[in-house]
Amino acid sequence: ALAKSKRTLDDFLALISPAAQPYLEPMAQLCHELTKKRFGKTIQMYVPLYLSNECQNICTYCGFSLDNKIKRKTLTESEITLEVEVLKKAGFDHVLLVTGEAHLIVNIQYFLKAVQQIKKDFATISIEVQPLSTEEYQQLHEAGVYSVMVYQETYHRDVYKQYHPKGKKSNFDFRLETPDRIGTAGIHKIGLGVLLGLEDWRTDSFFNALHLDYLQKTYWQSKYSVSFPRLRPAEGIIEPNFIMDDKDLTQLICAYRLWNEDLEISISTRENEKFRNNIIPIGVTSMSAGSKTNPGGYVVDPQSLEQFEISDDRSAAEIAKIISSKGYEPVWKDWDRSYTVVDYRF
Repeated sequence: ALAKSKRTLDDFLALISPAAQPYLEPMAQLCHELTKKRFGKTIQMYVPLYLSNECQNICTYCGFSLDNKIKRKTLTESEITLEVEVLKKAGFDHVLLVTGEAHLIVNIQYFLKAVQQIKKDFATISIEVQPLSTEEYQQLHEAGVYSVMVYQETYHRDVYKQYHPKGKKSNFDFRLETPDRIGTAGIHKIGLGVLLGLEDWRTDSFFNALHLDYLQKTYWQSKYSVSFPRLRPAEGIIEPNFIMDDKDLTQLICAYRLWNEDLEISISTRENEKFRNNIIPIGVTSMSAGSKTNPGGYVVDPQSLEQFEISDDRSAAEIAKIISSKGYEPVWKDWDRSYTVVDYRF
């Protein structure tokens, strides 16, 4: 697999296998070269903005789960403005809007209103919310949403129901088909991933790669990204069924890059400082910084319940400085909606 110039899913399997572990150093070196060739020495900076922790699902690993007796909060228009002011002062131009899954409270009307409100403040708006219909994704696309992140959590159908016993999220197939609806709607970028720790990371990651391979061939106009959320402590959640250490995660990141040179690779503040510092030159293309995982966490209501604990609490300025010290450029803006406007006047 390492000797090939173009790698298949079979090669991806070889690269994530236990047999590949002794080859981690040459994998990392090749991964560095491929990433530099395709993306240059840049790291895109983004920040999550949690709009609501309302949720109608019971998920055994999530702090927002319906059965957790917590204070629920959904940001108002004025509260969103206050949160945005803080993020803009920190330098961010790419925001990821996140909510729980409560379609009666945070629905397409709420999302469209929020996007319209902050559109002037950010060059790039991404969302991570409940699965929507194709028509709703089309509305978001027209409103200015750049990318949609949706995670299957685990591709293990037999145990999916155990992790999601109640709510719309318990419908495995509806969630699995969500990226198809996003692609049909013409969204510019689609983000996938699994929650590492629910099931065997190698098996789930292979099915995630299989899913990405299908989507890229079917909705080839869209770009694709992959994230690597490892199960983190949160209110009332289960313990991880499978432990994935830093070496395993490094191997997985390298395997994705060696298999797919065009894939964007994102690392969040779930990971610790040391890991995030060292992974910068290997294969990552985007990083979050200064993140809060609770609605109003930046200024409005810092004490509201977090979805999960972050591990790297350094500020955006600190992360940008670390990136620069590695010889890379922190990129605050890499896309503008005007790029999609074609002017036929001559």
